Amino acid sequence: MIRWILVIFLALMLISWLSPLLGKLGFGRLPGDFRFRLFGREWFIPLTTTLLLSALASLIARLL
Repeated sequence: MIRWILVIFLALMLISWLSPLLGKLGFGRLPGDFRFRLFGREWFIPLTTTLLLSALASLIARLL
């Protein structure tokens, strides 16, 4: 259980560090990534970006 919490924490840190770079490459602005304002707060749901990065991670894991 602690191992999974550590992995999730490290993955979130890595994603937060790489998000400006991924934004410059166009991730987060793909069709299917939703950004909207609700209750005075901006919400972002990156469905397409998540699927694309998941497929890329799966391909890398399969090759290794």
